[in-house]
Amino acid sequence: MPSFWEKIQVNESEMDVYTSVPEGEGPFPAVVVAHHAPGVDKFMQDMTNKLAASGYAAVAPDLFHRITAEMVESTGKSKRDQLDDSQIVEDINATVDFLVEHSSIDANRIGVTGFCMGGRVTWLAASTNSAFKAAVPYYGGNILVPWGGATEAPLAETSGMRCPVLFHFGEVDENPSQEDMLILDKELSAHSIPHQFYTYPGAGHAFMNPASPARYQRAAAEMSWPRTLDFFDKHLGLQRAAGNDEPACA
Repeated sequence: MPSFWEKIQVNESEMDVYTSVPEGEGPFPAVVVAHHAPGVDKFMQDMTNKLAASGYAAVAPDLFHRITAEMVESTGKSKRDQLDDSQIVEDINATVDFLVEHSSIDANRIGVTGFCMGGRVTWLAASTNSAFKAAVPYYGGNILVPWGGATEAPLAETSGMRCPVLFHFGEVDENPSQEDMLILDKELSAHSIPHQFYTYPGAGHAFMNPASPARYQRAAAEMSWPRTLDFFDKHLGLQRAAGNDEPACA
C-alpha cells in the first residue's frame, strides 16, 4: 500500500498533502481527510493509511501550510487559531481538484472525513463543494463559530450541502456538546439532508486517538470505524471483501 507526500499549488502557496493509495490501478473512490489541531501527524497518517487499506485513495492536506513558526511566535496564537474559513475552503477545493484530475481516481466517488477541528472542516467542505458524495465528521466542534475573517459559521453554510452525513459524538464531549448535536440535527433536518448521528457512552473529545491515552476510548473507536467504512462503502459504491476491515486504532 503506497503512501507518500504530494505538493499542491493553492494560489501563491504550496500545500503538502499526505497521500495513501490502495494496491492496484484503480480508478479508486477517494476520501479527503481533514486533520486535527496537531496537524497531519502520525495519527492522521495512520487514519489515511487505514482508508487506503480499505480500498480508498485517501489524502490529508496540510491546512496549516500558510502559517509559519514565526507567525505563531509573534502572535502568540496557535496555528489552529490563525486559520481562516475562506482559505480552508480554497485548500479543500484545490485538494478535490487534484483528485478529480488524477486518472486513478473516480471523480464521482469522493467523500470527506475529519477529526476534531477536521470534523468542523468536514462540515464546511461538504457545505461548499458539491463534489462530495458522503461526509463523516468525528467530534467536530466550533461548527457554530466562524474562523478568521469569515462572517458566517459553517452552520450557516449547511444549505449548500449535497451529500449525506454521518456524525460521531462523544457523550461527555463539551465541544461539540450534546446540545450542539441537537442544533446540528435541526439544521440538517431543515434542509432535508440525510444524516445519522451516533453518540458513544462515556466518550469525550478525541476518542479515536490512541496517542492521547487520557481521551482515547477503545470501545468507541472500534464501534465507530466500521460504521464509517460502511457509510463510505454505501455512498461511494465500494464493495469490499468480508473481513477486509482494518482495525480502528490500536
